[in-house]
Amino acid sequence: MRGLAAAALAALAALAIGGCGGDDDRPAAASTGAEAPARPALCAPLRARIAGRIASPAATELSGLVLSRSQPDVLWTHNDSGDRPRVLAVRPGGRLLADVALSGAAAFDWEDIAATRGGLLLGDIGDNLAKRESVSIYRVPEPRVGASDATATVTAPATRIELRYEAGPRDAEALLADPRDGSSVIVEKRFDGRAGVYVAAPGARTLRRRARLALGVGEAVTAGDISGDGRTIVLRTYDRAYVWTRRSGEPVARTLRRRPCSPPNDLLIEGQGEALALSRGGGAFYTVPEGPVPAIRRYAPG
Repeated sequence: MRGLAAAALAALAALAIGGCGGDDDRPAAASTGAEAPARPALCAPLRARIAGRIASPAATELSGLVLSRSQPDVLWTHNDSGDRPRVLAVRPGGRLLADVALSGAAAFDWEDIAATRGGLLLGDIGDNLAKRESVSIYRVPEPRVGASDATATVTAPATRIELRYEAGPRDAEALLADPRDGSSVIVEKRFDGRAGVYVAAPGARTLRRRARLALGVGEAVTAGDISGDGRTIVLRTYDRAYVWTRRSGEPVARTLRRRPCSPPNDLLIEGQGEALALSRGGGAFYTVPEGPVPAIRRYAPG
């Protein structure tokens, strides 16, 4: 959704609707069974620094960010609705490596990007009015761009995966790729903080709700990521990051049923933020806001 003013109006609407019924099951409990893992280091006060700025005119309204799983120091990003189907490869310092056109894809409302070993997933999952009969995830073999000329024409094929929510349309801006079993996880965007967590196993075409968050009023999820080792999960809202440590072999949805911790850093100072990328080991994360010449920030303990 564009603009914080529009987001505020949507928040009021969401709260009004939320009080009228619908999915009225309780949010998932803070903890079930065994004690949660130790508090993650990312929940201490984090040092934020600007690693660089993306000066390319192609970066206008970035809405997704992920660190490559197979190429060192490569971040993949994309614009929100209104752009053509493409992804941008940049260094953490902001230098554009490649502008990659995706053949076989359409860009309706791209909201997030996730990475797998050797591949990328693009989430065409935005639905401000919750009217889309289906949403799309595009699977793309990751192009090699380490030595690419950013002015060259680079293309990559995209395979569309059409998905439907089990209980009807939902608006969402966060897409996660589970490195352990290949599931796609979409987290709903709700301004009442009661976001559903929807999962589609590999080959499935139905997104089934497996958990519900309870982040609080106004905390609408705008991005998320799972670290390359699968141990750390972070979801972000406009102003905060929420962190979970995953137990061995645990489904993502079960992890998200526990109460997260959150660093005290205020992400709203960045501007409108709808992108977050975890480092491979989950010890740091990158963000980038919307707008021209956006700053890439790196958050880490100490």
